Parts: sequence; C-alpha cells; structure tokens
Amino acid sequence: MGRHGTIAGRKAAQDSKRAAMFTKYAKAITVAAKDGGDPEYNAGLRVAIEKAKAISMPNDNIQRAIKKGTGELGGASYEELSFEGYGPGGVAIIVDCLTDNNNRSTSFVRSTFDKHGGNLGTPGCVSYMFARKGVLIIEKTDEIDEDALMEAALEAGADDMVTEEDSFTVYTEPSAYADVYQALAGAGYEFVESDIEFVPSMESAPTEEHDIKKLRKLIDVLEDNDDVQKVHTNCGIDLYEE
Repeated sequence: MGRHGTIAGRKAAQDSKRAAMFTKYAKAITVAAKDGGDPEYNAGLRVAIEKAKAISMPNDNIQRAIKKGTGELGGASYEELSFEGYGPGGVAIIVDCLTDNNNRSTSFVRSTFDKHGGNLGTPGCVSYMFARKGVLIIEKTDEIDEDALMEAALEAGADDMVTEEDSFTVYTEPSAYADVYQALAGAGYEFVESDIEFVPSMESAPTEEHDIKKLRKLIDVLEDNDDVQKVHTNCGIDLYEE
C-alpha cells in the first residue's frame, strides 16, 4: 500500500476524493460485470458493488455500470494497464489503470512522472519489491474482539492479521480476497479500505523535505486522474501526516 497513516487520515482522504472515486468504482464494476451481471454468482462484482455502496455511490450509477459491462448499454471498453517507476527519494511506484485509451493513459503517466521528479521505468523494474495481496483494513473499536476477528478471518481463508495502533489489517491471497471480504462483511465488520494491493516487501523513504513534497504531489496528481485506479508505493513514512 505504501501510504502509512491513521484511520482518520484515510477517511479524510476518501471524503476529499469522493467524486473521483465514483468514476473509478464505476469502471471497476463495469469490468467485473463482464464475467456476469448477477452479483450472487459473480464474487468480484459483488465486492465491487459493496465497496461502491460504502462510499454512497447512487444505485442508478451502479446499475448503469453493470449494464455497460454486460453489454446492455453501449459504452467504453476498458483495458487494464500497469506502470512502474521511481518517485522522488527513490520510492518505488506502481500505477494501476483502467482505460479506454492506452495512448492517453501512457502519455499522462509518463508526463506526470517527468514533471514531478519521478522516473518511469520498464515492466518489472520495481514490482519485485512487492507481493500481490488482498488487504482489508478495519477500524479498531471497543466493540471489536481481536481474537474473534482473527478467528473469523482465518476461517474464511485469510493468511494473517496485523494489529495496528488504530486498526486491524487482514491479509489474504488475491484468490481468497472475495471470500474473506464476504465472510467478514457478513459477520458485520466494516472496512475503512479494502482492495487487492501491491504490498511492499522492502520500504524506502525520502529524507529531504523537498523530495517528500514532490512525492506527495506526484501521487496526488496520479490519483486525481480518472484512468488511474490505484497508486502503490513502498514509501515507509506517512506522506500526509500533518
């Protein structure tokens, strides 16, 4: 994930980018619906819909995205793209895109790296520093029993759970992510964030303040683009700590 931070910080970031998240989640629903428009028989679609509802996406938007994916409505056909490179301070970055125009997305990502002190590399140049994992973050509250949560997660197929200062982070293999999500959601747990992420196996952190500012700007510009679904880094510090 690469963005260390508090639950409050995560929620604030989500709220500030809610409109952009609607667009990104609609794309994710459209792509998932290609495997079938009935969420009861399509776990990936079911998870995408639940995540969209968690940020209060209107049901009309959700249904329209599903119909685009199943072909009932005309619309763009999205392709997955991934870019790898280094940001200021030597931080490794992976950018996941869903796009209907490869040239547009490639040009945007390349120019954004160039403008903000990064260096776009070739496929595989940084991905070896990450492992693909399902990541589910649950806010720590007095009502949640840590042992019960861990037991439920492991029974559903999770690999591990890590207790943070203000949260619990459940890790899964990508293939088990939907099952674990459904099991924990069905048990009443709510997620602050959940997705299949590139989790860094080694971290890097800028030491110069100007590099931290440039890295923050680079990530923000990438995340604000509608084609960009997710930005993963191995940054070992909270870039958004006040």
